[in-house]
Amino acid sequence: MAYASKDLSVLAYANGFTLWHYTTPDAATDVDTAGYFNGAAGLLRAGDMMLANCAAGTVTPAAGMLVVASSSGGAVDVANLTPFGGTNSD
Repeated sequence: MAYASKDLSVLAYANGFTLWHYTTPDAATDVDTAGYFNGAAGLLRAGDMMLANCAAGTVTPAAGMLVVASSSGGAVDVANLTPFGGTNSD
């Protein structure tokens, strides 16, 4: 699939920093690929953070944080997903 603008939401904004939320059925390895968020280049700035629910609705969902590594000239690159809650031992 591809980036869907309807699934990107602002959670907070302060001092030139934006905290976003994004949910998608796409795998984290697809979402953190350079260019995935090019459609949001006018919104995302380097250093912005994004809480992400990747592979939502699948048998292997992944939640975590994406950091916008660069956003310039219509090209966006985010760092690899830093996962949250990956282990549940009970």
